[in-house]
Amino acid sequence: MAVGGAGEQSTLLVFVPYAFTRTCTSELGELQAGLGELGDAGVRVVAASCDPAPALRAWAEQEGLTFPVLSDFWPHGAAARAYGVLDEASGAARRGSFLLDGDGVVRWSLVHPGGVARPFAAYREAVAGL
Repeated sequence: MAVGGAGEQSTLLVFVPYAFTRTCTSELGELQAGLGELGDAGVRVVAASCDPAPALRAWAEQEGLTFPVLSDFWPHGAAARAYGVLDEASGAARRGSFLLDGDGVVRWSLVHPGGVARPFAAYREAVAGL
């Protein structure tokens, strides 16, 4: 699951535990509403979950999400594990957010406990610090 590389724009990578759940849907809806603001700052949004790709496609379509929602299903949780946000007991990603610069270097991160939404204001502050 590649999300950035040399010379690309900055990327906000947002892991969510489960598709079709209230908090995850709310968080990604808020990101969708803020896409213009993030895009103006040169940041693209990519979400990821350990759910299978067909479920994520259906969820993104249902919610009108226009940014990529990637599946980290197989090898199961490899990306979440690499970022330190895989909950091995449940097999789901924790609520981890990572702001990567154009070279793929993590410049900011935030991990919230399950059931607690990440505030969009935190993303705004992180992007301002790039």
